[in-house]
Amino acid sequence: MAGLIREANDHDGVDLIYVNDNHGDFTADHNTLISAALEGERPDLVKPLVPPAGSQLITKVRHSIFYATALDYLLDRLDTKRIVLTGQVTEQCILYSALDGYIRHYEVVVPPDAVAHIDEELGAAALKMMERNMSAELLPAKRCLG
Repeated sequence: MAGLIREANDHDGVDLIYVNDNHGDFTADHNTLISAALEGERPDLVKPLVPPAGSQLITKVRHSIFYATALDYLLDRLDTKRIVLTGQVTEQCILYSALDGYIRHYEVVVPPDAVAHIDEELGAAALKMMERNMSAELLPAKRCLG
């Protein structure tokens, strides 16, 4: 993920948008969420993914990045046609976000090497479902942007 984020920041025509779960805390702002992640068990995994100042950040409340967020509106304003989904959890948030992107007519790309699962078998099944049922492209992170 970190390599894909660096590449997206250096690639003209790519809008990098961070969407993070607020874990039911409607008082949490982006700084609170980032601080909590950095104070968690694996800050070494979080540090390379921290959004730089001035990043586009959206907070979500459920599994899909589209559910009850302004993301679809923002993507429409940016004239987005293709979305690349990374992060966790493959068999939950990534799967549901891919479905919501697909039904909104976005081209969906999922790099299997930039998503994380809880259950390996369910993660593999989710990737297969996204590819087969949602026409998602499964590409290595290195090939997602170019």
